[in-house]
Amino acid sequence: MTEASPGSALDRYLRSLGARDTSAHTQRSYQATLTTYLGWLEARGVDWRSPTRADLRAYLAVLGARNARSSTAQRLAAIRSFHRFAAREGLASGDPWGAIATPRLPRRLPRVLEVDEVERLLAATDADLDEPGGRVPSDLTIAIALRDRALVETAYAAGLRISELAAADLGSLDLRRGEIRVMGKGRKERVGLLGRPARAAVAGYLGEGRPILLERRAAKHRADEATAPTEIFLNHLGGPLGVRGLRYRLDRLRRRAGLPVGVSPHTLRHSFATHLLEGGADLRVVQELLGHESLATTQVYTHVSPARLRAAYRGAHPRAARQPAAR
Repeated sequence: MTEASPGSALDRYLRSLGARDTSAHTQRSYQATLTTYLGWLEARGVDWRSPTRADLRAYLAVLGARNARSSTAQRLAAIRSFHRFAAREGLASGDPWGAIATPRLPRRLPRVLEVDEVERLLAATDADLDEPGGRVPSDLTIAIALRDRALVETAYAAGLRISELAAADLGSLDLRRGEIRVMGKGRKERVGLLGRPARAAVAGYLGEGRPILLERRAAKHRADEATAPTEIFLNHLGGPLGVRGLRYRLDRLRRRAGLPVGVSPHTLRHSFATHLLEGGADLRVVQELLGHESLATTQVYTHVSPARLRAAYRGAHPRAARQPAAR
């Protein structure tokens, strides 16, 4: 077994995360979690390679007292991953957490929009075009409306994560084939598909909306075409519309559409997957379209709502709809 200080073991582990193209956010989160954990062991005089069951249960209690269950689960995932790495690399004799039962989060079903709710969200993108008194909306108002419709159509048609939507650039788009290439988790590229409504919305935005936004950027910064952003979706100043801006716009549309609090950009991704499965799509096809590494991750979308269960039961069971005999 190779001798390694906790610091050098942590450095090696973090380098391995970088080599696997783990996101910078995950690397920072794991580093903070493991620095705290290893510091806690050191303060108690515990060898990081072989903490006892009592040590680990004590740290579980510390995590539980300081964090919500979801945060505790995230921290434990980092700690377990680190110890498995150390065992594989010969830095420790084994994984001390392997025999410790840790609390598991209840599996929550994702919130899903009904098809008519998606239609309401799309209709909300045109709300600003109805100027009072029949006045003609400004070019900027039209550009923003076109962009927002293209955003919602693309997110729902292709099931994209919000980070993928923000990073999508013009070179990734093939409207003729109805395809958009995105870089997903773990820097894995996949192709999202765009149906006719999404293709029409994106084409309308690229032809009439995006040029207006680019003109505003050029006027403000005296920028030439060579330095124009390549991202598909731009903000009102003509710069890239980032994740925060996307969340703001979609939440604004949610409120306009009268949809409940909690509907988020990711809800469109959940709805995409659920509606595909309800329409008869194969689970492995949906897995590929979502960019999930494991089929188990996709299976969460195979849930059926109680209302749909009752409707299916009433339509299929021979005695479900029969009236009881009169006494």
